[in-house]
This record gives sequence, structure tokens and C-alpha cells, in this order.
Amino acid sequence: MEQINITQIEEALLNIIDPISGRDIISAQMVTGLQTRDGHVAFALEIDPTKSSELEPLRKKAEETVFALDGVLTATVVLTAEKKAETAGHSHDQHNDHNHSPTQNQKTTPGQPVGGPTSASPPSLMPGVRSIIAVASGKGGVGKSTTSVNIALGLAASGHKVGLLDADIYGPSMPRMMGISGRPASVDGKTLDPMENFGIKVMSMGFLVEEDTPMIWRGPMVQSALEQMMRDVNWGDLDVLVVDMPPGTGDIQLTLAQKVPLTGSIIVSTPQDIALLDARKGLNMFRKVDVPVFGLVENMSYYVCPKCGDRAEIFGHGGARAEAELMGMDFLGEVPLHISIRETSDNGTPIVVSDPNSEHAKAYRSIADRIWEKIEINLNAGANAGPKIVFE
Repeated sequence: MEQINITQIEEALLNIIDPISGRDIISAQMVTGLQTRDGHVAFALEIDPTKSSELEPLRKKAEETVFALDGVLTATVVLTAEKKAETAGHSHDQHNDHNHSPTQNQKTTPGQPVGGPTSASPPSLMPGVRSIIAVASGKGGVGKSTTSVNIALGLAASGHKVGLLDADIYGPSMPRMMGISGRPASVDGKTLDPMENFGIKVMSMGFLVEEDTPMIWRGPMVQSALEQMMRDVNWGDLDVLVVDMPPGTGDIQLTLAQKVPLTGSIIVSTPQDIALLDARKGLNMFRKVDVPVFGLVENMSYYVCPKCGDRAEIFGHGGARAEAELMGMDFLGEVPLHISIRETSDNGTPIVVSDPNSEHAKAYRSIADRIWEKIEINLNAGANAGPKIVFE
């Protein structure tokens, strides 16, 4: 099949007229982040956020026009409500901000605008998912993704149906850590089938872009990408979806709290004081949006020399346990700093599956068991009715 190129796509889009400006969407500078890869085309239309419902037919027409081109397998067009009303579709500077940005490659459900504060969510983005837990940290570099993966595998090892969502749009790591390559398939052309390995369903932006492609996106496009990975993926029936959050307390965290009923959250930290300060911010963020915090995990808790057996507390020890007591929450467990944990994660064979009888794997499984106990308690108590956002 002959490959489509960006020039051909732009020529087709010259026939799509913006009903508000009366100009085609190319000359009106509405098209941003146009990208094509192996027949998969994606881009965003920058609009006035107050016009998202009015411009949904325009989005749909642009998507159908591109999809009809020879060499196009899938077409994804999203509305991103980033421009102010008086400049939407006309700001040359803002267009240049996105001119070379990659864009998302998920299929958009027809008839559903995304990406602006006025866009409406369906009653349930993932109706077959029984519970959703967020694994978060206040700062990067504390081993949150490694913890997320091994907790998910620990839950699966106990017989639960588990999914893993990589919500770190800017720095997706799940493809490598879960040993998965390739692209998700789409049977109906509307929803993507998640990738699978070790009995876990996985979705990540890393499956949709090249590993070395920088995600140069602003907030609305990041939020749209996350929402589509929840809504437009065939998750099926799951007991629990583990969400690996990006570090910090920004757009992704608020979007997740607003769009789905989080059953609970876990905070990962290393023992030293500076990491615990940031972990406290993450904890307070979840409390502010009424998401239960199941507890803290202390990662890189200590180091045992594999040759001599001497133990060294490189980052200190016990800080997360003390912080949990101070904040009135549970301490879920500690995981040592060990080369095998790093090596198995880098090799795509996480330690819970590659060495299930090791002390490190047992530590992760023990944490996973404690998390499942809390999930059941919260579900039975009706705690998944959905958070509310409280601003002070």
C-alpha cells in the first residue's frame, strides 16, 4: 500500500471550511501536530473552548476526509481548546508553538468532542473496570513505574484480572518494562485493543509513537490523550486497573480524578527527607480531590551487598513509615535497592514474574495483597462513587 504524506493530507484539508471564520482549516491555522506513521494519521484542531459542541461536526468531517484518502489506515482528530475566543483559528504565534509537535494516534469515538473544559464525558469511560488505583509520587526518580508494574503483576499473580495504564504521556515506560513491542490493533476502527503480556492488559503512549519521539504537548492535548486511552481502548472486564501516574500534581492527576471514579491511590517515595516532602504534596493533592490514599511505599529502602551481605541505608531508612504515621495513613511496605530489580525491569521481565520466589518479588506481592484488601473494603463501602474536586 502506498504511504500517505503530510502534503497530501494538507491538500485534502483545504476543502474543509471552518464555519466560524469561513476559511479552510489549513489557512485558518487550526490544524496542529499533524503526524502520519505507517498509514496512521493524527492531528488536533485548535478551537475556542466555548465552541467545542458547535465544531464537533467540523472535527468529524476532517476525520472522515482524511480516513477516505488512499493509504490511510486510521485517522484521529481531536479538538483542543487552547486558544482564547478572540484568537482561535487566527493566532500565528500559537500555531507555531505546535507546528512540529507530535500528536496522539488513538482513534476518536465519533460524536464525542474532547480536549476542552466544555467537553462532556460519558457516564463511565471504562464500564467493565471494577476498580482503579493510581500509583503516584511527588517527584521523579523514586521508582514509581517499577513499583506500578510489579504491583500490577503481584495482583495478577493472586488471580485478579489486571490492566495497566501508563498515564505518563511525556515519559512512557511501560512498553520496555513490560517487554511489549508493536502497535495496538483496532478491530472496529473505533477502539484500540490493549497490548498484553504476563496476563496483563497494557496501554501506553509509548505504543503509539517512536521511543525517542519527544511529546511536545500543552495541557489540553495531554488531557485528551489520557481520556482517549481510557475511553477508546477495549479494556473489557477488569478487577483492577493500575494507573502509573507521572510525577507531580498537574494536569494528568486532575484529569484522572475528574474523569474516572478512583478507588484509591498509592504514594511511592524513597526514604530521604527531600523525597518525602514531595510525597506529602502528592498525598495532600489526592486528599483535596477526595481520593482515598491507601498508603505509602518506601522504595530503595536499603541496600544489601550481594557479595558480602552488608546492609547499607543509602537514602536513609524508615522515612516513609514515619511519614505515614505522621499523616495518619498505612505504611504498605518497603522494597530494597537491588540490581536485579533494575535489570529485570530494563529487560522487560519484571522481577515478580522472572524471579517470583525472590525476597524482592515477595515484597511487591505483599504490597499488592494489602492493596487488594483495601480495594475490597472501599468497593464494599461504596467508595468508588467518584471523587469531587474541591478548591480553596
